[in-house]
Amino acid sequence: GPDYHYDLVRPGISLYGGRAFDGAPNPMQSVVRLNARILQVRETVPGETVGYGAGHTVTKPSRIATIAAGYADGLLRALSGDDAKPGPVGHIAGRPVPVVGRVSMDLITLDVSDVPEELAVRGGWVEIMGDNVTVDDLTDRAGTIGYELLTRLGTRVHRIYIEDGKPH
Repeated sequence: GPDYHYDLVRPGISLYGGRAFDGAPNPMQSVVRLNARILQVRETVPGETVGYGAGHTVTKPSRIATIAAGYADGLLRALSGDDAKPGPVGHIAGRPVPVVGRVSMDLITLDVSDVPEELAVRGGWVEIMGDNVTVDDLTDRAGTIGYELLTRLGTRVHRIYIEDGKPH
């Protein structure tokens, strides 16, 4: 009845950290974190290319990290970065690292040139989604919605559920 008009809310995607309102900050905290391990870091020189189809051409001496994540894990190929359209940005220790080259089945490459060498190392972690990168940051780039990305995260993605600050 009218006594309850505007008294109920369907929180929907905001429960998972997705955008609750267009053009306004999300009042909810993100509950999904997605990190991937660095498999290798390689030095590159101008003119070298990265990714299938040589989508990204290196323009300055760079360090490129390959991480263990890809479209088989549910990440969208539309998150690829090429010379015409840079990819989204992950983070290492709070420092941005852009996707360069194509998102492949099992791997993504990132430009880690601006990250201290001791932080961008084999076995280190890259934040793909979390405090610095929201699900909406990724899906805006990919031209889709948060639900699509969150529901695509596959069984290869190791899950840790946290309750009262403790992993279960």
